[in-house]
Amino acid sequence: MYPNLYYFLKDAFGVEWEGARFLNSFGFFVALAFIAGAIVLTKGLQRKEKQGFLFPKEEKRMFGQPATTTELLLNALLGFLMGYKIIGAFMNAGDGVNPQEYIFSSEGSWGAGIALAVFFAWLKWYEKNKQKAAKPEERKVRVWPHERVGDITVMAAIFGFAGAKVFHNLENWDEFVADPIGSLVSFSGLTFYGGLICAAIAIIVYAKRKGISIRHLADTMGPTLMLAYAIGRIGCQVAGDGDWGVPNAAYVTDSTATVQLAKPGEFQQAVQNNTTYIRQEFGREFKVENVPSVNFKGPSFLPVWMVAYTYPHNVNSMGVKLPGCDQPEHCNYLPLPVFPTPFYETVMCLLLFGILLFARGRIKLAGGLFCLYLVLNGLERFFIEKIRVNTKYEDLPFQPTQAELISLGLVILGIVLYFVAKRKAESSK
Repeated sequence: MYPNLYYFLKDAFGVEWEGARFLNSFGFFVALAFIAGAIVLTKGLQRKEKQGFLFPKEEKRMFGQPATTTELLLNALLGFLMGYKIIGAFMNAGDGVNPQEYIFSSEGSWGAGIALAVFFAWLKWYEKNKQKAAKPEERKVRVWPHERVGDITVMAAIFGFAGAKVFHNLENWDEFVADPIGSLVSFSGLTFYGGLICAAIAIIVYAKRKGISIRHLADTMGPTLMLAYAIGRIGCQVAGDGDWGVPNAAYVTDSTATVQLAKPGEFQQAVQNNTTYIRQEFGREFKVENVPSVNFKGPSFLPVWMVAYTYPHNVNSMGVKLPGCDQPEHCNYLPLPVFPTPFYETVMCLLLFGILLFARGRIKLAGGLFCLYLVLNGLERFFIEKIRVNTKYEDLPFQPTQAELISLGLVILGIVLYFVAKRKAESSK
């Protein structure tokens, strides 16, 4: 596992650069997911525009104005934060500072912050000064939907992160009550569906204000979301952020943390030998004998890690001490090999992304492609939950997880919306 760039550089090139600890691998893949999503969304919107389904909206904008004080101050503030925290992080990396604690602390580099603040303010002034006119004028411009992808992406990031945090804390209420501040500022603990729901609401409101057809926008969002999710799950797998599956009872680990086939009774013995870890994973009140597991021996042509993985150096430091590891953090591995469900989801969602692209030109009903996305996404997540570690609602029938409830709801919603849209289309003919 590579919780941050430091571990990748050390493993791949033997380079130990302390500053690389601040480059979180999960965050890198999340950023990559947003970039890829923005590209796919832009192409999708342009396609809809050429087909005559989406249109520009006229807006009034001022041209030739110099930079305002507010613009200069905002850019200076952004530059200061980047210099104070990000550059300061690399400058202080040798002090053994925990990256997460550092980001949310008051520590930083005043010199780098002030220097970058001045530079960012100057850049904004220079940009505006080049366009400055003797007499600023107001003009009407036509803004196409694909030109608003930047705004949509920013809103998806902000509301998506906030929603993912809220839903995760609702799902893990005991953890939140025990450490509310830590739960809110932690980089881990994100629930995809919470982010999806909150981001969707924000984008729908924005699209209505800008005169963008919700159904056609939704059709372009389907493949976008599927691809972004697939890439984001790579980050979960690489970082080992806790979204792994249940233990695979067909395998155990030896004293060197190597995964091997379990002999009769070995898995049960491993469970008894790791009660501390099990209660860390499932809760203090959890009964060890109730550890969820699936016994599946992978075919010989597959690498063992594809069916049983221990997530060494995982970013959450879950599990037990990794033999021979002398790092100040991320020195744990899971003593009970688990199913690498983020890897499965990446593969499945890439395949589903291909299916959505294939269906894009064949589904003529506006909104139909997004309905298909809802069904496919819901089914994928519903079935992967069967081998994932997750909080269950014990008071409900069949003890479903939050993700199972939402995914089942998405399948039903996709089917219902399809027939509603179809009926509306037929009645409008």
